[in-house]
Amino acid sequence: MKFESSTSNIANGYKLNSFTDEEIGDDHIYTGIETPMTIDAFKMSDDDKKIKIAELFAEIMEVMGLDLSDDSLRGTPNRVAKMYIDEIFSGLNPKNKPKVALFDNKYKYDQMLVEKNITFYSNCEHHFVPIIGKAHIAYVSSGSVIGLSKLNRIVQYYAKRPQVQERLTNQIALELKQILNTEDIAVIIDAKHLCVSSRGIKDDTSATVTSYYGGVFNTAHKVAELQSYLND
Repeated sequence: MKFESSTSNIANGYKLNSFTDEEIGDDHIYTGIETPMTIDAFKMSDDDKKIKIAELFAEIMEVMGLDLSDDSLRGTPNRVAKMYIDEIFSGLNPKNKPKVALFDNKYKYDQMLVEKNITFYSNCEHHFVPIIGKAHIAYVSSGSVIGLSKLNRIVQYYAKRPQVQERLTNQIALELKQILNTEDIAVIIDAKHLCVSSRGIKDDTSATVTSYYGGVFNTAHKVAELQSYLND
């Protein structure tokens, strides 16, 4: 099974471009736009996944020497399992993808629409610690418009999975291109990574910015216009 081959990769010292995981260390790896998933990722029900995760997380806690008979810790494995499946990693399951309705652009608004400062919480797929940031989205209608709350929901859907910020940026942009049937999409993400600030190099002041510019947003004056809105 795929799970077995993945664990054997860890045990056998899997190499990427001739580098071992130890040699790569904390370097940022981005392997593709699609979130890496096994073919049988949804063979198991969510309830069964919670049971299995709770069992495995209890083992991790025991390995670390924690006493699961303590009143404060007894329910932790189940709480973690529920949080993983129903909350912070719910974006892995396509059934949780937001349903989006489009509306005719009856206002004939033909300038960029900007939704800025969309707060999101994600998790770094390299260490499973939080990524906390804001997304800014802009688009020019090709004849249809989307409800503003749906922009937030699309960001949250793709954020709620183990992520790499570059992938998150592109996934949001490509989803909006498909929904709105336009190349005129811009996505900017500004985020702090706790794998940088709370461990490793422990730099609490740096932030990471990624962007996607499509269609008219590839022109200097449109980028400048967008930036002026974001800096207000």
